[in-house]
Amino acid sequence: MLLNDVTLREGNQMPGREYSVDQKVTAGTALSQLGVQFIQAGFPATGQPDQEAITALSNQVETPISALARAREADIDAAINADADIIDIFLPISDNHLKHVLNMDREKALDMLAESVGHARDRGGTIHITLADAFRTDVEDVRTVFEAFPSVDYITLADTVGARTPSTVRSYLQELRDTINLNRTGVHFHDDLGVATANVLAAYDFGVGKADVSVASLGERAGNAALEEVVVSGVTDYDDPLGVNESQLVPVCRDVLETLGEDVEVRKAILGEEVTKHESGIHTAAMLDEPTIFEAYDPERFGGERRLFFGAGTGYTGARKLLERADVDPTEAQVKEFAELLSDRGSLDTDAAVSLAKSKFKGDN
Repeated sequence: MLLNDVTLREGNQMPGREYSVDQKVTAGTALSQLGVQFIQAGFPATGQPDQEAITALSNQVETPISALARAREADIDAAINADADIIDIFLPISDNHLKHVLNMDREKALDMLAESVGHARDRGGTIHITLADAFRTDVEDVRTVFEAFPSVDYITLADTVGARTPSTVRSYLQELRDTINLNRTGVHFHDDLGVATANVLAAYDFGVGKADVSVASLGERAGNAALEEVVVSGVTDYDDPLGVNESQLVPVCRDVLETLGEDVEVRKAILGEEVTKHESGIHTAAMLDEPTIFEAYDPERFGGERRLFFGAGTGYTGARKLLERADVDPTEAQVKEFAELLSDRGSLDTDAAVSLAKSKFKGDN
């Protein structure tokens, strides 16, 4: 599965956001170095900032830069004039969207898409297609699009309002793959039900060829499938980093967030400050010897850091192990004294706790 990072486009569509050209270029360059296979940098028809960012990135990085375009000649011209490597033409496809977004029937909408694809080809563009609200569309209507555009490398099925779960994603793809090669299918999930990453993994199991992701789930409403969650899950479940430099995953994601002026909740999976921090006495005592006991993954593998803290809840077992790590062969009295000292001093990380043990007890041995 290839990854199409949509952070720059989806993030910029969140309320109150207006990323500058420099922000997009800096963040896009970092994502390119991380190893994502595509970067969707913007929607050129919206104006000059997106056009300039796409042009700059297309000329500076090796990763193909994608531009979003409606099925309109003006949108396609704006994307091509911005030097986008890929023109991602999107079209509402469900009955509901055709009626209330396009105000036209399916036949007319598909004719409009065909004209747009033809125009993009005439101008030398490489074309991908995204079908909005595809997962709430009858499978046969989606199949018709695949059959009508056999030379388009990827046709992405968008769960535009985040209405699907892994179960319904699997059943939909199961029905579609009877006659469609899912390797040329993409997926785009929103996280309104909190299962966007899980949906991407369900699609991975079915051999879907491309998935849209964004750093820290940045995107409209609840956001999109998180790049960092998809990669870490790919490694832990499938031993597949999805082409990404896994050792740089956390640092690059944090750099992108800083560049864009974004932050994350402290308990956000993978990137949150609290998710690799442990203070429970039972946990920390065990993790001094074997961290995997209470970890789903080694954060250092992805450029993160494990942090153990010791204080009032540490207990005698943890106190003893810290003393031993400080090269102290402790007596029961010393263990009790050190546990009380940790309780008095408050939370200390591992280095500080070991340093305290050395300063208080090393001379006693």
